[in-house]
Amino acid sequence: MRDTASDPTADTARDYLERKDKEKQVLALLLDKFLQKENQILVQKTEMGGTEAYVGSVTLEWFASRVHFASGLPLLQKKYNAETDNVEIDADSIDEIQQRPLDWSRQAPLVQYLAARKNHKFPPVLVVINQSWVDKPKADNWDSEGRARKSTTDFTPLDQDGKVGLLNVSEDNVSIYALDGQHRLMGVQGLIELIKTGKLQRYKKDKTADDSFITVSDLLEQYQVDPDYLQSLPKEKIGIEFICAVNAGETRTEARRRVRSVFVHVNLMAAPLTKGQLAQLNEDDGFAIVARKIAVTHPLLEQKPNRNPRVNWNSATVAANSTVLTTLQALQDMSERYLGQKFPHWKPFEKGLIPMRPEDEEIEEGIAEFTKLFDNLASLPSYKILEHEDTPILRRFSFEKGGGEANILFRPVAQVALAQALGFLVFKKGLSVASIFKKLRKFDQQGGFTGMEYPQSLWYGVLYDPNKKRVQVSGKELATKLLIYILGGIQDSMERAELRKALANARTVENKTIGFNGELVEPKEVGLPPVL
Repeated sequence: MRDTASDPTADTARDYLERKDKEKQVLALLLDKFLQKENQILVQKTEMGGTEAYVGSVTLEWFASRVHFASGLPLLQKKYNAETDNVEIDADSIDEIQQRPLDWSRQAPLVQYLAARKNHKFPPVLVVINQSWVDKPKADNWDSEGRARKSTTDFTPLDQDGKVGLLNVSEDNVSIYALDGQHRLMGVQGLIELIKTGKLQRYKKDKTADDSFITVSDLLEQYQVDPDYLQSLPKEKIGIEFICAVNAGETRTEARRRVRSVFVHVNLMAAPLTKGQLAQLNEDDGFAIVARKIAVTHPLLEQKPNRNPRVNWNSATVAANSTVLTTLQALQDMSERYLGQKFPHWKPFEKGLIPMRPEDEEIEEGIAEFTKLFDNLASLPSYKILEHEDTPILRRFSFEKGGGEANILFRPVAQVALAQALGFLVFKKGLSVASIFKKLRKFDQQGGFTGMEYPQSLWYGVLYDPNKKRVQVSGKELATKLLIYILGGIQDSMERAELRKALANARTVENKTIGFNGELVEPKEVGLPPVL
């Protein structure tokens, strides 16, 4: 006969699970009841370095409408410019400044990012809660010694330890200011305005109108943004951390100093990424993606055992004694200036906007083209020397310690100029890579890339500053045009005349023009070298 008696262990487990489910249901009902009130936000209380804070989340719509720029805090009103939302700095206000000036030219790129990038993400913002009594010295909330009787934050705990609860954010009681995240606020406010009105005015840094607009129709056309998706964005949520403007027991001066200190610390700890680090992480920019791939796979650049690294991954410059050949930032610039001639749509529609990631097939095509370029670069005699010589002696000037060949091919500025010239010749003029490098190898064998510090060099005064005795980054564009010219890419006589004049100007130092023979000449006597 089957035993029908119940299993005590199973009954206990079932009772426990049922009780747990009921507790969850009760908790959900209670939370729903509390959270239905628009003037309360569910938060977790934190404390660090003596500063209490409350962490939660709000919709973008709420963030845009309820949070103000920190420069509008009442204590800064004396020098507050309502038109720019900035504080004007002078002798009276310098000690009270809490924020760097807002750059309104950033609003349009931020709005474009939020609207067009499906996987957009803003980090949490830090805000300060203020109440009107703070700026009334005779208010009841200040005691006879000028110390606050209460905090500007009103927190109702929901647990025994007081760690989770509800924060009162009623408009009747509090005003909220962005302490860290002002440009995020600017971007979200712009997004809400764009969605509501269909357009958004572009601004210059100081918030003067830029005579152009971002429109919803532009987003639909250029980025294929779905209208329903756009309308859903205001309901997205952003993380937010609240601190109080005044703690109980603080004087107004002590509170101001504390809030300023928090702001300064937040900004000091948030060190910006270098250009090289951005290039390492960027998954939207096709040129950066291609550059990273070449940096780790091409034989000229990849890391190999018993060989010094060839790529500086962080810095944008190369020191005279560095053993690297180039930088990741230079490789990205080379990628953009070379492949940008073939894939112009990889660039953002406007300066400052975030590019859209190219299709994988195009990225593979870009990698193949850039690999072909570096295969040919590796065939240049100057780079062949790397098989038995390190880079410093090839890069350094002769007058530097240890001496060197002053070869421009070991300077990032020249590498970028060469890539731009070759991109123009290959993709715009239709010249073959093979024919170009046949000429460049001969030019290199004849010393065309070395000795930039000597007047005999084409790069004297262009990439080398004879007055300051250092590399001259400002000569990059002229170097590009000269490379295009010697490779047969400039046929127009007017263009040649302008190029000759620009070269003469570059070789003129303190009103003295230096000819290729090293002697002083009239500017018109400086001619162009023969075409290769």
